[in-house]
Amino acid sequence: MTDIDPKQAQIEAAVFRRLLDHLDQRKDVQNIDLMGWSGFCRNCLSDWYAEASEAQGALVDKDAARERIYGMPYSDFKSQYQTKATDEQLRLMQESVAKNKLP
Repeated sequence: MTDIDPKQAQIEAAVFRRLLDHLDQRKDVQNIDLMGWSGFCRNCLSDWYAEASEAQGALVDKDAARERIYGMPYSDFKSQYQTKATDEQLRLMQESVAKNKLP
């Protein structure tokens, strides 16, 4: 494992704590459910990363935060991996957003 910048470690620790807090609020979701319908996505993690960076004074912008979470530029990820959502996927997402009042 390579050494990481202490500021980056603080940012990632804050993101992880936020993830744990989120999962703590979703105790109704079983591990099997988390695999398909977690109630959050990579974009949420990216937003949380950017917020944590700001709190640490690092000011990572939205594109940099997404690249950190996705492991590549967001546009590359979309073109390589993102497929058109099915009606069922959209329905489940809408139910989850309504249930959790997610942005």
